[in-house]
Amino acid sequence: MDANGILQILLYVALIVALTPLAGGYMARLYEGKLTWLAWIERLVYRLCGTSADREQHWTGYALSLLAFNLVGALALYGLQRLQGWLPMNPAGMAAVPADLAFNTAVSFTTNTNWQAYGGETTMSYLTQMAGLSVQNFVSAATGMVVAVVLIRGFARQSARSVGNFTVDLTRTVLYLLLPICVVGALALVWLGVPQNLSPYIEATTLEGAKQVIAQGPVASQMMIKHLGTNGGGFFNVNAAHPYENPNAVTNLIHMVAIFVLGAGLTNTFGRMVGDTRQGWAILAAMGLLFLAGIGITAWADAAGNPALAALGVDQALSPWQAGGNMEGKEVRFGIALSALFATITTAASCGAVIAMHDSLMPLAGLAPMVNMMLGEVVVGGVGAGFYGMLIFVILSVFIAGLMVGRTPEYVGKKIEAREMKLAVIVILVFPIGILGLGALALLTGPEAITAPGPHGLSQLLYAYTSATANNGSAFAGFGANTVLHNTLLGLAMLLGRFMVIVPTLAIAGAVAAKKAVPPSSGTLPTHGWLFVGLLVSVVLVVGGLTFFPVIALGPVVEHLSLASGTLF
Repeated sequence: MDANGILQILLYVALIVALTPLAGGYMARLYEGKLTWLAWIERLVYRLCGTSADREQHWTGYALSLLAFNLVGALALYGLQRLQGWLPMNPAGMAAVPADLAFNTAVSFTTNTNWQAYGGETTMSYLTQMAGLSVQNFVSAATGMVVAVVLIRGFARQSARSVGNFTVDLTRTVLYLLLPICVVGALALVWLGVPQNLSPYIEATTLEGAKQVIAQGPVASQMMIKHLGTNGGGFFNVNAAHPYENPNAVTNLIHMVAIFVLGAGLTNTFGRMVGDTRQGWAILAAMGLLFLAGIGITAWADAAGNPALAALGVDQALSPWQAGGNMEGKEVRFGIALSALFATITTAASCGAVIAMHDSLMPLAGLAPMVNMMLGEVVVGGVGAGFYGMLIFVILSVFIAGLMVGRTPEYVGKKIEAREMKLAVIVILVFPIGILGLGALALLTGPEAITAPGPHGLSQLLYAYTSATANNGSAFAGFGANTVLHNTLLGLAMLLGRFMVIVPTLAIAGAVAAKKAVPPSSGTLPTHGWLFVGLLVSVVLVVGGLTFFPVIALGPVVEHLSLASGTLF
């Protein structure tokens, strides 16, 4: 990777750091109820839902409301797909989506995963894209954010029995945050060349005289929330590599900034709401170190090219397909550096959007995005989900530190006791159950979906179940996921990775909200310095490494070593 690529990465990091306090300050005001310029719409929504802004819920009531809302959303999206052949706004005449694929897609968009076992322009009508997928892009993102806010409130409040109101938090998130940014952002995308229309597909004649169908539709509106909400579901099959979704370098930058800005901003929101912004910066620093490690490995491995060439005595500089590094599966207009940056961003942020095909990455370059997801997508992570995932590791870290010095661990004035640790362990166990458990079942019962021989075939399946459990949605696209078996198992992995994390997290929020804050003492571990940042990063890596290293060794690591020795499959 050349100096230009390094500069692009550093400029992106600097831009996110600069935007973090701006986004964090705005969200702190939002969730403290200080934004009122759309209060009349709020009151109307609350009246329709039979609630009010001052009616708060216990964490159990909050969790039941959240689960019920998402269940209704999933059923509505499932029904819309099954009936789309008879519904309007279907100029391409799309048929009803098969039952297993409709289940998988409904679960996928409801859980903010946006795993797509279909081609958008050949499967989904305009109505399904807008009233189904785009709506879930908003509310699934908002669901993740309100869970993070509830956990923040838990640490900010003292002796409280309530943690907020789900309807109020969800409404404010969509009304004051997601919608305004997406309206402005979508208009900017249209100005930059992204289509936004309801016209039928166009048939064009190529220079060779062949006929080509050019798909279009309401693309810009879905693109903005797709990235801002870290959803990742593309309007077109090739996602953000499609020139209609991502026509130029400016739209690409907008997409990348949108993916990270709210997740990074939540760290600052946390610091403001607990009264110590240093705590938020420490969490962001830990996320940043993990992110830089990921982008470093991905960019280096793909820029180095295929190690088999050196092993076979081929001069890479003279090789037409590896002359500047591994360009297979990449857009020439983006190149290796931006492709590696986007791949790291999208897997660090639970987004799943792609501008290059991850199946074509060099083994170690594909390993880094996979590890990002295996760690729980806590490297900024999905909007809200990444932050509360990282706070789970913070709880684990202060508990380990407390054991070292023989005292009850504390974090921002709240004692971390047995109840919180049991719930945190449940959250951490979700990922090995979904990735290793369901992945092993899929390998035993549906290996025909694997299209690549050798260790890369294992990586294809491993990546799929990692992506589903981590609610990411990106894929090693060679994996043939659109079968009844994998649509079902991947759907179960998505549900497990979403709601079996959310419910224990809400329980932790309720537990710490009920506690009184204890003043710091000489034995209190400082959690805002580099020592704690190092401890937190180490705990994240050790937990992920001990859990997943054996299967990683059989996949991308073996593949890299095999290529380096000249062994091809």
